[in-house]
Amino acid sequence: MSTKFQRAKPQFAYQLRIELQHIEPLIWRRIVVPDTVKLAKLDRLVQAAMGWTNSHLHEWQIEQRRYGMPDDNWGSSDVLDERKFTVGAVLGEQVHEFLYSYDFGDGWDHRITVEERLPIQEGRNDWAMCLAGENACPPEDVGGPPGYMDFLEAMHNPQHEQQADYWRWWGGPFDARAFSINAANMAIRKLR
Repeated sequence: MSTKFQRAKPQFAYQLRIELQHIEPLIWRRIVVPDTVKLAKLDRLVQAAMGWTNSHLHEWQIEQRRYGMPDDNWGSSDVLDERKFTVGAVLGEQVHEFLYSYDFGDGWDHRITVEERLPIQEGRNDWAMCLAGENACPPEDVGGPPGYMDFLEAMHNPQHEQQADYWRWWGGPFDARAFSINAANMAIRKLR
C-alpha cells in the first residue's frame, strides 16, 4: 500500500496588518495567510507584499520567542528554526501582535497585528494574498529609516547636491506614495 504525502489542509486564515516602523507617512500592507504556512514562507510573503528583495537576514519576535535561521556565526543560537513552525502553531488564538525585523544593518522593524482569524473558505482565503496597503517600500540598502528620509529629501529637491547620484543609483524618480496591490499579489503568486 503506497502512501502519498499530503499537506495539511488549512483550518484558519490570519489577516495580518504589517506596519513599517520609524517612517512617516506610514508604510503598511494587509495580507491573508493560511494557518499552515511556515514562518520561513511567511517571511517570503511579507517580503513580496512589502516590496523587499529578500537579500538580508530577518527575525521574528513572537511571545518572547525568537524565530529565524539559527546561525552560530551570527550569535543566533537561541533562535528557533522558522522552518519548523507554522503560523497557526505560533499565533494560535492568543497572539494579537508580533514583530518582524529585516536587514539588521539597516534596521527595518515591522509591527504585525493579527486583525482577524477567519475560518477557511475554500477558493476564497485558502492561499496567501495581499488585500491592501499604502506607500512605497524603501529601497534596499538605503541606510534604514534615517537614510530613507535623506534619500527622499534628495530625490525631491532638484537643488540637493546628491540628487543626481541618487537618481543614478535608483534608476530615475521615486514616488514614495506609490503602491500597487497588483504587483504585490503577482510577487506573492510567484511564491506558490
